[in-house]
Amino acid sequence: MALKIVYKICCGIDVHKTFVVACIASTNKQGVTTYKSHRFSTYTKGLKELLQWLLDYNCMDVCMESTGKYWIPVYNVLEKSCSIVLAHPKYVKAIRGKKTDKKDAKWIADLFKDDLVAGSFMPPADIRQLRDLMRYRYKLTCFMSSEKNRLQNCLTVSNIQLASVVSDTLGKSSKRILDKILKNPLDTSFDLEPLIHGSMKNKISELELAIDGYITPEQAGKLKIIKRHFEDLESRKAELEKLILALASPYQQELDLILTAPSFSNPFSAITVISEIGVNMEAFPSAKHLCSWAGLTPTNNESAGKKKSVRVSKAGCYIKPFLVQCANSVVKSEKHPEIRNRYLRLRKRRGHKKAIIAIARMLLTALYNMLKNNEPYNAELYRKSDVLPVDREITVEQAILMAKFQGYKIKSATE
Repeated sequence: MALKIVYKICCGIDVHKTFVVACIASTNKQGVTTYKSHRFSTYTKGLKELLQWLLDYNCMDVCMESTGKYWIPVYNVLEKSCSIVLAHPKYVKAIRGKKTDKKDAKWIADLFKDDLVAGSFMPPADIRQLRDLMRYRYKLTCFMSSEKNRLQNCLTVSNIQLASVVSDTLGKSSKRILDKILKNPLDTSFDLEPLIHGSMKNKISELELAIDGYITPEQAGKLKIIKRHFEDLESRKAELEKLILALASPYQQELDLILTAPSFSNPFSAITVISEIGVNMEAFPSAKHLCSWAGLTPTNNESAGKKKSVRVSKAGCYIKPFLVQCANSVVKSEKHPEIRNRYLRLRKRRGHKKAIIAIARMLLTALYNMLKNNEPYNAELYRKSDVLPVDREITVEQAILMAKFQGYKIKSATE
């Protein structure tokens, strides 16, 4: 049985750093497909020539592989005039031993004309820009954490045990103390009272013991560099956040909806969600599809009737850790018993890790429905679903199984 040709005229593009290879597949009424291939440079002039070449052949449907960051300029040039499907390279990879750039483009076109390529989710241009800035903010946060750890390591080596007394080594009081120490590393017998916050006055004796260490000139120089770098990262992050808030201002209504959900009290946490999944939930057929895209569902790996690993996939490398962090936060709070109680029930049977993934999926499902229906978070919907029906009946075998799940040891009546 022949495959049904969905796209009569389509193009497959094999993307590289300095050039792209495009192949147009044209299928006539008799089902015969002819191919036209051409190579273009990735300079803007070359990409415009690619667009004009596609328009000359009336080719509006394009499929291209997402190779690193090299696909982005191609996508930006073709986006307004063509309908583009962006495919993961592993789904369009040609057979080893019969690969050339020209054959790769033809193979992509052949898969695409029969609608055998699953396209990646691609939000609008402004959401993509917001996503890029938010991911850069995440990187800056990681850099700041690394520098903070390096500073703490320097203090530990020098036996300056501020972390044993204060909650934040780079807080206001700690910074003043460090500045005073770095002015003269050999003298740590200075008056602490003018440097510390009022709430720390009762810790002066402990602080005096904590700063009584020995800092070498080399460690003091390293501390100064780390401190300046941390402060510079902090100011750069503040500038970036201003830019992010200005770019996210058109989505204030959606942000307000997300902020009603549990553990989403920070505006940047709401912006993180919008930057990753967008605001138009029509792109995802269902909440289950979105959760699968985010890597929060078990994978299917079955062969010869045997189920193998069902671990969650590696998808959602940015949104999945964020939602797991939110889930870890909300299950510790008593403010949302509908989530905490479900976590505790799941943890008994499945353990902490699987229960947290389930709660992360629960949060993403709630966000999907909130954005799709344009309504705030409603805890009552979860409370109602947790209430068991009064007239529910179960068999003896089911009752025994439920008791075993709760940790009971089953004994017969004669024992």
